Amino acid sequence: MIRHDIQRPETILLEQDDRGVVRLTLNRPEIRNAFDDVLIQDLTETLERLSSETKVRVLVLTGAGAAFSAGAEIGWMQKAGSQGDHDNFQDAMKLAGLMKRLDRMPMPTIARINGAALGGGVGLTATCDMAVAVRNAVFSFSEVKLGIIPGAISPYALRAIGERAARRYFLTGERFDADEALRLGLVHQVTADESELDAAVENLVDHITGSGPLAVRASKDLIGQVAGKRIDDLLVRDTAQRIARQRAGDEAKEGLSAFLEKRKPTWGA
Repeated sequence: MIRHDIQRPETILLEQDDRGVVRLTLNRPEIRNAFDDVLIQDLTETLERLSSETKVRVLVLTGAGAAFSAGAEIGWMQKAGSQGDHDNFQDAMKLAGLMKRLDRMPMPTIARINGAALGGGVGLTATCDMAVAVRNAVFSFSEVKLGIIPGAISPYALRAIGERAARRYFLTGERFDADEALRLGLVHQVTADESELDAAVENLVDHITGSGPLAVRASKDLIGQVAGKRIDDLLVRDTAQRIARQRAGDEAKEGLSAFLEKRKPTWGA
């Protein structure tokens, strides 16, 4: 597999292979990939740029070193809290904006949890479409231990684990292991070690890149438009229009023809 660097700022490592798979690595291992205003800006700008890249098929998010992300950096949080109300709110909005940007990426996103995911690190996990964790990873909504709350990450975390689980883990701040994260629905798979972690991520990537690129993106958009909605005539009509539009496109014609002809479609060849 050929990889080439397309950006290498201090806080982020970014690689793309010839299949359109981008691997984004948080690169602050000395502080367990905690984020501050600099990393938030770098990551948000990088995601914004990637969101317009139609050739990017999959985005894999992981952390350098032994941790995925320890969440917000304490010094930055102290500084933000000591600012005036306006500046404090603006800092909080930047973190909320990062989570929203990651959640709404048009391509599938995979969190590769290689170690601890704490506070905002759990938020990054929950905003990704898929998450795979190594068994020794630990998780915590640790904000209450610091006298703060998981505000910016709460919509995505609640969607992932549900209100009942949040009533325990948001309020206690206790740590839980990868198996519990799997039971809660925060991650989709747990692996024994990092080599199996990479194999599990690669398996997901293979399934995604073996599917129609436009269909995958359209399916992700479909989820966002349908989830939580009341099933009324308007929703039924919208979903019918979506499949009709997709079915009439060149990608669907190629996929259906390839199936009938017992060959691989052009995007998977």
